[in-house]
Amino acid sequence: MALALLSLLNGLSYGLLLFLLSAGLTVVFSLMGVLNFAHASFYMLGAYAGYALAEPLGFGPALVLAPLLVGLAGALFEHAVLRRVHPMGHVPELLVTFGLSIVLLELVQLVWGRAPVDFRAPQALRGAAFTLLEQADGGLTAVAGAAAAADCAAAARCHPFPANRLFMGATSLLALAGLWLMLARTRLGLVIRAAQTHPQMVRALGHDLGRVFLLVFGTGTALAALAGVIGGSTFVTEPSMAASVGTMVFVVVVVGGVGSLGGAFVASMLIGLLQTFAVGFDQPLLQGLPGVPPALARWSLAQLAPVLPYLVLVLMLVLRPQGLFGRPSP
Repeated sequence: MALALLSLLNGLSYGLLLFLLSAGLTVVFSLMGVLNFAHASFYMLGAYAGYALAEPLGFGPALVLAPLLVGLAGALFEHAVLRRVHPMGHVPELLVTFGLSIVLLELVQLVWGRAPVDFRAPQALRGAAFTLLEQADGGLTAVAGAAAAADCAAAARCHPFPANRLFMGATSLLALAGLWLMLARTRLGLVIRAAQTHPQMVRALGHDLGRVFLLVFGTGTALAALAGVIGGSTFVTEPSMAASVGTMVFVVVVVGGVGSLGGAFVASMLIGLLQTFAVGFDQPLLQGLPGVPPALARWSLAQLAPVLPYLVLVLMLVLRPQGLFGRPSP
């Protein structure tokens, strides 16, 4: 029971981080029709910007300033480069964003090197947020923070839940709630939603679509950078983090339905829970079956956890190519 609850919480926190990362890409595509190949690179840039700012200023100011600076850089890129190639179609957009991802990777390696940097959350987030004490009869007791040694000795099992995982989920949830409030409850959000379906009418009413695109692209990159600060301090900050998470973001976007924010949320939760439960409930898959070679019999569910999202992607493309909440092609 405790293992299932911890796997659920880990899956939800990881899923929220994935959604925070994919939400910016989804909003940019739904409004501008741009599939930004450099989106994961802004995630990496946010982690390194947070690392650079956290040393002199502290983790709290870095958590706020790094997304703002990266979002400003993304807005400048949209204004100076992407806006010029946007009328040429999707292929130039893909090429220029792909080129940007290479440039950002080389710049990061030039400044900080190829090795991981020591970017960690503050001391208050390195311990346990709470501890689950599992009794011999199956009962559960929750203790705030790290449980005392005597309590752990008296219980059958002691399961701490990391504070940085709780912070990751809570921060992602707050940022996404702010995004929803902006899109659903403000005049700016009304203009953005109207521009998704009726851009000519929005322009005829006197709104500057260029400014709307600038704001949306900058917001999308800022969300990616915020995810980078949280993910980089929770996991690892290194140049390869963009490549490792970039494919996962596109899996989320395609499975949920390209351009669907609700679909991206469901897909993020699905993939986060699928991977964490696979690792938490690690079981041999083919052990005991007749005729199975020993090399295959040793395969476990945890070993297949990194492959499971891509299996979901393949099944989705076969059974429902438009994704969970996407619209079928006419």
